[in-house]
Amino acid sequence: MHLKVLLPFQIFAEKTNVSRIVAETREGSFGLLPHRLDCVAALTPGILTYETESDGEVFVAVDEGVLVKNGQDVLVSVRRALGGTDLGQLREAVEKQFLTLDEHEQSVRTAMAKMETGLLRRFAAFQHE
Repeated sequence: MHLKVLLPFQIFAEKTNVSRIVAETREGSFGLLPHRLDCVAALTPGILTYETESDGEVFVAVDEGVLVKNGQDVLVSVRRALGGTDLGQLREAVEKQFLTLDEHEQSVRTAMAKMETGLLRRFAAFQHE
């Protein structure tokens, strides 16, 4: 397989001859082999694992994003990614950096939720008139 890990403004990694990929979703981890059917999956912050003959098993900490498998091409588009060899350090990085929202992001999400709630209330009131 051909794996490409994309960040918003650059290509994080591009590997050929990938024999297997393991990714994390809300439903749990799942694996991809070269002859698996095409699929799309929403990724959660976690560890993406892939294996090549030359590099062996490689771990990448990824933020939320999406994985698309089309034929032999696998595209992984995530907000942030960190490479490393120590699985413990990568897991810690996921917990510290990707799972904690900064103060600004929390306030933006709160404001968006209030706007959505207000819109739904107005829409429901409009339907009852």
